[in-house]
Amino acid sequence: MTALVHHPTLSFLSPFSQSQQHGHCSSRKLLVPRKDQLYKTVSKPRPIMALASNKESGILVGERLYLGMDFGTSGARYALIDKQGIIHSEGKREYPVFMSEEKMDWVRSWRAALFSLLEDVPVHLRPLVASISIDGTSATTLIVDRNTGEPLWRPFLYNESCPDALPTVKSVAPANHTVCSGSSTLCKLVSWWNIEESNKKSALLLHQADWLLWLLHGKLGVSDYNNALKVGYDPASDSYPPWLHSQPYSQLLPSVIAPGTSIGNLKEDIRTQFGTTDSIAAFLAARATQPGKAVTSLGSTLAIKLLSTTRIDDARFGVYSHRLDDKWLVGGASNTGGAVLKQFFTDEQLQKLSEQINPMEASPLDYYPLKAVGERFPVADPNLVPRLHPRPESDVEYLHGILESIAHIEATAYNLLKDLGATQVEEVFTAGGGAKNEKWTKIRERVLGLPVSRAKQTEAAYGAALLALKGAQHHSC
Repeated sequence: MTALVHHPTLSFLSPFSQSQQHGHCSSRKLLVPRKDQLYKTVSKPRPIMALASNKESGILVGERLYLGMDFGTSGARYALIDKQGIIHSEGKREYPVFMSEEKMDWVRSWRAALFSLLEDVPVHLRPLVASISIDGTSATTLIVDRNTGEPLWRPFLYNESCPDALPTVKSVAPANHTVCSGSSTLCKLVSWWNIEESNKKSALLLHQADWLLWLLHGKLGVSDYNNALKVGYDPASDSYPPWLHSQPYSQLLPSVIAPGTSIGNLKEDIRTQFGTTDSIAAFLAARATQPGKAVTSLGSTLAIKLLSTTRIDDARFGVYSHRLDDKWLVGGASNTGGAVLKQFFTDEQLQKLSEQINPMEASPLDYYPLKAVGERFPVADPNLVPRLHPRPESDVEYLHGILESIAHIEATAYNLLKDLGATQVEEVFTAGGGAKNEKWTKIRERVLGLPVSRAKQTEAAYGAALLALKGAQHHSC
């Protein structure tokens, strides 16, 4: 990953919020074509939270701390832990709204959020940080200049589909491979390759976490096998497969190392560690260590990860596996989730209406809650239409129906993994904002027929911090 920045000459930007929009490759536009481009900021900077331990004397002399940073769909968080996993500081920032040519400038927004979070780390704790780990949204892709690191194209977001590239990818990849999905990283690369003419020789593919780390350690072209999975990397053989190496666009692929591997040092020679995806970080945060244990992340979207002894990859259903030591995190990410709820209810309404739900009673409503057309998992259908009607007069009944319908999607997902040969799920831990809703937890427990509980640590930033700790310990051996 990378290490803490506390160089006195660094200046930081303060961010604000903006949710990611569902994009299409047909609307591609060059984001940073020239150095003199003018940007317009349409928001005031606002930190959402920054909490620090006031027990400065409780930190032993010589103790080291480990910083995890989670870049999710709507904002970024950090958690600072010690080797026992105790949190000494945590905070979050919503993404600032920067506009470029009437489009959201995600590159500038992520950069601002990164340095704002680093600035939020309490000054008295900064010298104690031994390593930083950053996670980002899976399949969020950047094409950058391999010499300068600056983006050559606007980012392809995690949920963006590139159906124009799918026939080409399917013609070279094995049947039902993870990359055979319009939202895969490889489809985004091929889509760019087919339309771009002038910058191919100098271009390099990076994932969101890779690029954010480059801003800190300065070494271009390094990724990890979890982020590289959806571009075609094979974590079992620790290599790109021959069918991918033989393609002309393979020259853009980054080198790959294991998550938690030390990349290098920052300017102040602080040890650096490497990144992963946000759903994997949430799994690590839950500390689910045995096969059969699973983590459902209920954030803007719904993502599940099941620890399995068997690897499962099947693009027909949006299922893929990340390696976790000698086991596999099997799962996928649905487009349903909290973003749909926020289309209809405020946070205050969600809390008050949920209190009136009887979670032991099944809702008669049958929905498929999506924010827009298209689903990734457990049904991979870019044309799946949201189903959120009929709407009853009672908001309590409507919310009950949506929550239960999302629970049925979750149950379908776990049943699918079992049918495909993964280790059978025995217990589900919950991470993300949805973990706070106790009524929803009871609904899910009834629908899943499994023990469901809130993870002791629900934030992916905590999992990233654990990865930073693990990498630092491995490096010191």
